[in-house]
Amino acid sequence: MNLIYRVGQLAIILSIFTLITGCNNNNKPELPKSKRTDLELYLSTIEAHNLLEKEGQKTLFIDVRTPAEVAEGMPAPADANIPIVRQNNNQTEFNDDFVTAVEASLAEKGLNKDSPILLICRQGNRSAVATNTLAKAGYKKVYNVTDGAIGWRKNDLPWNQ
Repeated sequence: MNLIYRVGQLAIILSIFTLITGCNNNNKPELPKSKRTDLELYLSTIEAHNLLEKEGQKTLFIDVRTPAEVAEGMPAPADANIPIVRQNNNQTEFNDDFVTAVEASLAEKGLNKDSPILLICRQGNRSAVATNTLAKAGYKKVYNVTDGAIGWRKNDLPWNQ
């Protein structure tokens, strides 16, 4: 009888643990590894647009796509285009000036390292790399817009050609 009682207790404890951890995992977006970031701060394009409408003056919004991509247009509320990579002799290389350019854009807007920063690329992969680059430089409020410019256009959000 004592054994049945202990097995029952163990089953209840495991059920509660599974319920708690299952609920916690539901709060995290299911993202491919290529879009995940060290800071784990994510926004959809709709969430980013809503945040920018409310807090746009206190937030820096950067498009990290290449100039060739941005030539086809970019989200209207974007403050700057600072590519995370650049083309050099038909080779793609990391933009070593990325963090410095972000700092300059923050200062230009009257913001600082503690201000929220939203990063967008074509579909959320390069902006994840850019987010991690800023996290390594000490930034704490950097959000990856996970559905990227493709999602921005798909959701018919303001766009500048």
